[in-house]
Amino acid sequence: MFNRRHFLGSAAGAAAALTGCGDAAEIAGGFTGIQHARGHLLRDTRAWPAPTLLRKTRVLIAGGGVAGLAAARALRLRGMHDFALLELEDEAGGNARGGSVEGIPCPLGAHYLPLPGDDAPEVQDLLEELGLRRRVAGRWEYDERHLCHSPQERLFFQGAWQDGLLPVQGVGADTLAQYRRFAALVEAARRGARWRIPAYRSTQTPVQQALASIPFDRYLQQHALTDGQLRWYLDYCCRDDYGAGLETVSAWAGIHYFASRHGFHAPGSESAEREGLLTWPEGNAWLTRRLASPLGERVHTGQIVLRVEQGKHGVEVDAFNTGTQQVERWQAEQAIVALPLFVAARIVQAPPAFLLQAAARTVSAPWLVANIHIDKPLFDRPGPAPSWDNVVYGDVQSAPGLGYVDAMHQSLLPVPGATVLTHYRALGNIAGGPAKGRELLLQKPWTHWRDEILRELSLPHPDLRAKTTRMDITRYGHAMAIPVPDAQGRMGQLPPAFGRIRFAHSDWAGYSVFEEAFVRGHLAGQAKEHPA
Repeated sequence: MFNRRHFLGSAAGAAAALTGCGDAAEIAGGFTGIQHARGHLLRDTRAWPAPTLLRKTRVLIAGGGVAGLAAARALRLRGMHDFALLELEDEAGGNARGGSVEGIPCPLGAHYLPLPGDDAPEVQDLLEELGLRRRVAGRWEYDERHLCHSPQERLFFQGAWQDGLLPVQGVGADTLAQYRRFAALVEAARRGARWRIPAYRSTQTPVQQALASIPFDRYLQQHALTDGQLRWYLDYCCRDDYGAGLETVSAWAGIHYFASRHGFHAPGSESAEREGLLTWPEGNAWLTRRLASPLGERVHTGQIVLRVEQGKHGVEVDAFNTGTQQVERWQAEQAIVALPLFVAARIVQAPPAFLLQAAARTVSAPWLVANIHIDKPLFDRPGPAPSWDNVVYGDVQSAPGLGYVDAMHQSLLPVPGATVLTHYRALGNIAGGPAKGRELLLQKPWTHWRDEILRELSLPHPDLRAKTTRMDITRYGHAMAIPVPDAQGRMGQLPPAFGRIRFAHSDWAGYSVFEEAFVRGHLAGQAKEHPA
């Protein structure tokens, strides 16, 4: 953390910062982190060569994201070590991988983990195993070095920074009244049903099913919640967690965001302290790298899974090895398919109806993550000091992103210096929908996104362009499932087994958070093999 007063102490420095000088053409960077061509090979190749190598293992895991890594851990905990994991990218971790820019670690995707509740004991056990929490005098305590340091979050609103992300600075009485009404609705929902993470452990009441069948926007209209500040905040929350706005996500998802965790607290109300967050400079890669480390050579990267087919005595999996440019065949007793649903439905032979139906109703959000290296602290507007999470208020034209997190916020260095700001942008509800978002990600050069991001973040930081030396951009065409309305009112159900094949991915929950992916992977890895 650095103190903005420290930087503003120099009048000359502040004046220079306000000029915003600097040429974007001098900023290095490009696209990084994702090998899109590999995934598109599966889509575009009509015929693959015959396998040239046969490998055997007891359990084959297809997919090395959080779910696949959790499945591998569960196998190890059972004493099962004869397994292999196939991963498309050059490093396991899925949307929770990390990188570095100019030597500073930073996230390439997911960047924090809320302290899990008792409904996710599997995640709690993992955190205990990794030394992040321990029992002290009969109570659980978390290692404070890994908890998000204060100040945690702030919002650039009406020309100044304010604490927290709910707009409160100078809002009127009508806005505050709508905040209180929405808080009452969330509290009533919490009293009327169990809202849990993972979602399959929630109750499935008629009220929840009705909420799952309509958009969040319609729910707000039904309750005359039309205030612009409230709607902006709820839209931001939906885009941040679900990849699309309140017109797209279900009302169940909109309420679940609050009811399953910390509730919604209107200004001036009695509220519990906001829950803690675990975060690291490299984001959740801190977790996935520790999950992958014990696996050693059982992790095979650069693998495009082409086919998963079960027979009477086992499962056969074909994968294209991008390193050797050859197709390899795996024979296993059991397979765990920890892949996005649209991929699983394509590669599983004679797929069951439940897989095809789930894939057909799943809508995936495209995302962009930009890591911006700055060589010195930024000039700051009035208000609270720089925080871990910094968000800019505005409409989709002026501020389409989700702000930025500071990779060096956890640092204890006494003097601020260079850092990396990680900017997030969800493209799930732009004009044209997710398909248009994916098209833009592929067609627009990285300089297009660089200039857009610099323009947006220069609203609170006019000197950003002058102090930026590099920007690396990671594109996710299918980053996560969007919890869209479901006519059947389904919410986060677990997939059944398909003979010798089990499924594990956050897509089955309908939205993507660490706990959903991890628990589904853990359960798949715990399940006993199909009987001979």
